[in-house]
Amino acid sequence: MDLSTGGNINEIRSSLIKVINVPFGTVPIYQTGIEAIKKHGSIVDMTEDEIFNIFEIHAKNGVDFAVTHVGITKESVQRLKKQKRLIPMVSRGGAFHMAWILHNELENPLYQNFDYLLEIAKKYDVTLSLGDGMRSGALYDSNDRAKFQELLIIGELVERARKKGVQTMVEGPGHMPLNDISSNIQIMKKVTGKAPYFVLGPLVTDIAPGYDHFVGGIGGAIAGFAGADFLCYVTPAEHLSLPDKNDVHDGVIATRIAAHVADLARGIDRNIDMNFSIAREKLDWNKMFKLCIDPEKAKKYRKKRYPKEDEKVCSMCGNLCAIKIVNEYIDKNL
Repeated sequence: MDLSTGGNINEIRSSLIKVINVPFGTVPIYQTGIEAIKKHGSIVDMTEDEIFNIFEIHAKNGVDFAVTHVGITKESVQRLKKQKRLIPMVSRGGAFHMAWILHNELENPLYQNFDYLLEIAKKYDVTLSLGDGMRSGALYDSNDRAKFQELLIIGELVERARKKGVQTMVEGPGHMPLNDISSNIQIMKKVTGKAPYFVLGPLVTDIAPGYDHFVGGIGGAIAGFAGADFLCYVTPAEHLSLPDKNDVHDGVIATRIAAHVADLARGIDRNIDMNFSIAREKLDWNKMFKLCIDPEKAKKYRKKRYPKEDEKVCSMCGNLCAIKIVNEYIDKNL
């Protein structure tokens, strides 16, 4: 995804699309808000035409999916105000729409004119990722009425999109304890007619800044097992700063591990782990490196602390390697 909010956003997006060979997504409202600040002085002064025009620019540019926060409506905003959340909103796109609704006392244009949005999506074959503007930013707010109010609205819009031949996926849920994940996904699947579910994390504790890629990986594994379809990665820099290249790498690897763990629990790709274990039993390092999720990091550790006594084993146990000892005596007794 390109979530740029600075520089020449059109040029950045176009350049990325040329080199990316996997599904590519954007959040058009970010660019709309940034341009509204430059043109009008405030996000809340962006116009309905500007919102749809920027969306169409992204669609025409060739993005595969685009996030639209259509569940942020006058109704759901009023529900949020009644909710008395610990942290009212952490979604950037959701905040743009909420501020616009409250300032202008008008309905969200993307919701009000959802049929027009569907026309654009259909014309350019863009999947709508129905945004999680009401996702919880604290465990305390998990699975509350504000989130489910938004989900009920989104469920109705999924049905309308299907009737028009437009693909959708649904986003959620943010921060939540482990015991809330399964119920969240079950309700979401029921309300949306089993629409694909895109989850951010979920983040299963609030107190691990610097390690949120682990936190998101834990939540993602549980969510994947419970039925989530798309895991959004989280970097170690989450909640702290803009990530660098290494942060992105670590976040992606942690999320790939979570996705694989979830697949294993669902009976998928178990042959990969079996083949890795066969290679481990044979102390076949080249095969293990070939099959592991992050070969470069594995090779780096082995090279850094290479075994001096026997290159077949690792330096953790050296000549006391259980696999080596057992294989030696099993062979003698055959």
